Amino acid sequence: MVTKEIRLANEPDLPELVGLLNELFTQDIEFEPDYATQESGLRKIIGNHEVGDILVLVIDGKIIGMVSLLYSISTALGGRVAILEDMIISKDYRSRGLGKELLGKAIVFSKQQNCLRLTLLTDFDNDVAIKFYKGFGFSKSAMIPMRLVF
Repeated sequence: MVTKEIRLANEPDLPELVGLLNELFTQDIEFEPDYATQESGLRKIIGNHEVGDILVLVIDGKIIGMVSLLYSISTALGGRVAILEDMIISKDYRSRGLGKELLGKAIVFSKQQNCLRLTLLTDFDNDVAIKFYKGFGFSKSAMIPMRLVF
């Protein structure tokens, strides 16, 4: 019997989470995997619920998916909002509806955290991801992302 759960990540999960980020950043057009950097970032989120939360999808004791939710305050909306970051299902587990399950839980969880909006970025040429997110009601914003990296 297969056991499956979606739960909050904790510190012992770090090696598996870094492994998932390595997989994600290997396919990303903008970021490069770096174990120490990703571990440092994850540590700053885990257990600090004002900063964010990481949900993990666990099958038979193995983390096969994750999604990070980072929090901020929107002056336009007058309250808490979330940014959906780093969503991935390990390649060996894709096309089974698990991404839909994890994203659905992340949306419900964001609402439970009193978030008024959930924003995400995806690669502009990732048509599969864009279609996936649109299926949940996400739409393209009239705004464009801009960055200043230090």
